[in-house]
Amino acid sequence: MPISKLPSLFFFLLLLLLVLPDANSIGVNYGTLADNLPPPATVAQFLKSQTIIDRIRIFDVNPEVVKAFAGIGILVSVTVPNGDIPSLTDPWTARRWVNANIKPFYTATKIHYICVGTEVLHWGPQNIVDHLMPAMRVLHATLIKAGIKDVKISTPHSLSILFSSNPPSKASFRPGWDVGSLTPILRFHRETKSGFMVNPYTYYAYSPGNERYCLFKPNAGLYDKVTKKKKLGYPDVEIIVAETGWPSGGDPQNTHANPGNAAAYNGGLIKKVSSGVGTPLMPRRKFETYIFSLFNENLKGPSLDEKNFGLFRPDFTPVYDVGIMHKSQSTSPSPRSPSPSPKSPSPSKPPSTRGKRWCVPKPDATDVALQSNID
Repeated sequence: MPISKLPSLFFFLLLLLLVLPDANSIGVNYGTLADNLPPPATVAQFLKSQTIIDRIRIFDVNPEVVKAFAGIGILVSVTVPNGDIPSLTDPWTARRWVNANIKPFYTATKIHYICVGTEVLHWGPQNIVDHLMPAMRVLHATLIKAGIKDVKISTPHSLSILFSSNPPSKASFRPGWDVGSLTPILRFHRETKSGFMVNPYTYYAYSPGNERYCLFKPNAGLYDKVTKKKKLGYPDVEIIVAETGWPSGGDPQNTHANPGNAAAYNGGLIKKVSSGVGTPLMPRRKFETYIFSLFNENLKGPSLDEKNFGLFRPDFTPVYDVGIMHKSQSTSPSPRSPSPSPKSPSPSKPPSTRGKRWCVPKPDATDVALQSNID
């Protein structure tokens, strides 16, 4: 089983490298911490018509965004803010929340998951941690009572839930969280047939010594001879990678944050999840994955890295090419050759838009109307 001497989060990602249900699909996180992004309706049409992206995850329940994806066919996962979690343990409050944020858009928008908080165990405080599992159960029961049976409940975890995973056979959840928090969550996922979400960022485990392994470049690898990995059981619970990505730029000291590495990582990831191979532990098993993120977001921070995780600029030009555009000519974004210094993919340059204007059809525009306008 190939491994390398990396921090625990990279090992965990390698156990999760996935195969999506559709070999040509990929998910993306659609963040909106920017003051220069296009309207959500335009974004929805762009993703549908120009990319292979078939699912998005947003970090709130912004009605403008959720409504924009009505009739598009793209799966949408929404998020409950961490601070709202304790109140949702009350069935009456949960019913009001579902009535306000889910029912008005369901089923026109294909709402896929409700993410209850983000990395709650990592960030706390304890009051929110204690209310996480009860809120998940109450929201699930509220959906069922409302007749909404195909929207699932989960919560994304950072990899701080792991005590160690170097090598993977020594992997375990942190003491205290394992039985107190994660076992009830895993039991809930088994009962409701929902996925266990994690946010692995190999970017933060980078070092020059592990670059080839970290960026999906050819490498010799090492082997883990032990296979006892399932500490808590629940092998039937599906795993979803809710966030993973690599920035194309960053603070001066972070020279590994560059377009070439971002293209190699995300391109290699897409190639891996579309390959149908699965992982050594989970061969031919299918998981969802969401790249972080859709756009560069100029209001994120404090580091420059946080502003530059996007696949696209706000004008929809790709920051680099990883083959997610329809009819893309770049089908191999990560290097194939095992040469010592393979050439990294180059970032695409945005075309000049000076003096140019363009338009996007309305969601309800018919082919006849479009052809008439073209004529």
